[in-house]
Amino acid sequence: MESITQAGTGHDFAPAVPRRRDWRVLTRVLVSVGGWIGYLFLLLPSLVIVPISFGGGTELQFPPHQFSLELFRQFLGDPAWWSAIGNSVMVALLAAALSVAAGVPGAYALARARFPGKRLVETIAITPMLVPVVVLGLGVYMQYSALSLVNTVWGLALAHTVLVVPFVVIAVGSGLRNADPSLEAVALLMGASRVRIFREVVLPQIRGSVAVSVLFAFLLSFDEVVIAYFISGPQTTTLPVKMYSAIRWEVSPVLAAVSTLLTVLSLAACLTIMALQHRNAPNE
Repeated sequence: MESITQAGTGHDFAPAVPRRRDWRVLTRVLVSVGGWIGYLFLLLPSLVIVPISFGGGTELQFPPHQFSLELFRQFLGDPAWWSAIGNSVMVALLAAALSVAAGVPGAYALARARFPGKRLVETIAITPMLVPVVVLGLGVYMQYSALSLVNTVWGLALAHTVLVVPFVVIAVGSGLRNADPSLEAVALLMGASRVRIFREVVLPQIRGSVAVSVLFAFLLSFDEVVIAYFISGPQTTTLPVKMYSAIRWEVSPVLAAVSTLLTVLSLAACLTIMALQHRNAPNE
């Protein structure tokens, strides 16, 4: 009787397992397909701009009627565009250096220190991510007007530093959570100073996160347009601000060539970030 009961039980419930597995597989497939559709929808504008940039016409046309590199020649031969690129690179380099100099020690302090009000400090550290960029840009402009920092490279770099420091803190903090704190304790017991421990024990463990934060900070500063639009001037016009102005006043087809080059630059930076994360994942 017991064997019959067991056989009947197996006969009643055995098909449920394959059905559940099939449902899970179907759910994963549907989620993956939906994710790829959303990703392609967001990526489609960039894919459309690329062939337009090789059209070479006097207007933005899709599909292009001919293949030409004329738009790239116009872009590379215009001193105004080169000046904007130089300003963007200079501001982005300064912002990346300042944000890493402030964000890496800050992330280390938040990860290792224990003090009253730590949660409040952590919230304040990421506040620039929560404030609308337009509000932040207006506040920076009012402050810079009183300090005569409008239309200066250092003013732009400092403003972008405020914007990108939270991302550096988050990226480095993620690496510190995977670092081994026992190595720091051993070094401290051996008589090493805090500075030496940070330089020779901590930094080698989080070098991948620091490299990622540098690239991320550079890209964020290089692509930032709202704050730069508020506080830049004729001598400090960045590339995104010039592109925005060109869209408003002339709608030049050269914008397609600039957009294509920026897309390639961003893609290369993203691939570099992914490679750094993959290479340093076992160490961190």
